[in-house]
Amino acid sequence: MVRRVASHRLEFEPAAIYEYPEHLRSWLDEIPNLPGVYFFHGESDVMPLYIGKSVNLRTRVMSHFRTTDEARMLRQARRISWTTTAGELGALLLEAQMIKTQQPLFNKRLRKNRQLCSLQLNGSKPAVVYAKELDFSTSPNLFGLYASRFAALEQLKKIADEQRLCYGLLGLEKLSKGRGCFRASLGRCAGACCGKESEEAHQQRLLAALEQVRIVCWPYQGAIGLVEQGPAETQIHIIDHWFYLGSVSDISEASSLCATPEGFDNDGYKILCRPLLSGKYPIIELT
Repeated sequence: MVRRVASHRLEFEPAAIYEYPEHLRSWLDEIPNLPGVYFFHGESDVMPLYIGKSVNLRTRVMSHFRTTDEARMLRQARRISWTTTAGELGALLLEAQMIKTQQPLFNKRLRKNRQLCSLQLNGSKPAVVYAKELDFSTSPNLFGLYASRFAALEQLKKIADEQRLCYGLLGLEKLSKGRGCFRASLGRCAGACCGKESEEAHQQRLLAALEQVRIVCWPYQGAIGLVEQGPAETQIHIIDHWFYLGSVSDISEASSLCATPEGFDNDGYKILCRPLLSGKYPIIELT
């Protein structure tokens, strides 16, 4: 089935080009029912077509064979490989690392966002700060991670609207001396700008709202080993300032891993923050 799109190009419906990938069937026999990361390879030996992760590799890989939307990727695939991990956390970390380094064609690509920013509160007005200029892993009073300055300010406006905060006191617009802001006249600002409420009350609501997205500073002096025990193996994931450096089976092997990169790993932080702080995993401090 073919349909004509607005640009007058012909676009094929996935179901119309789907064929069961018999040429890949032989690769399925040895895929284990274990956590890990899997790779669909095409003609290239260095750039996979697709990288995925699962707590059950066999079940997840088989699901691709029943998905007509992936017809184009399956037609190009020539082989399948996989790497087992101790559990889900190891699979998440390895998948993110592999997608960044190998840039597979059919994945949403995870690239270092040079505009990554946050809201920092050192006084009454939040300021937009950038990861390229400030070490987010060690800087206090950071709230939220945003892809751009615009996104950060839009989030601040959303908080202001929800909490009836003053755009002027937040630095989002200018205030006229001795006059309240326009939003106060509409009842959208509680009136800290014109004496209807105290600036202390205004600040407390701001802090309470921002606290929900506070960025946690790296809680250790240096690198750690996070121990994950799984059904078939135990791994020690080496983490430093939210960067995943790799996994080892013995802590003595940690020194062989690469040095910690510069900057801030947004993906590593999102994957690791809650598990690391939960107390679920044993931690080995390396310094």
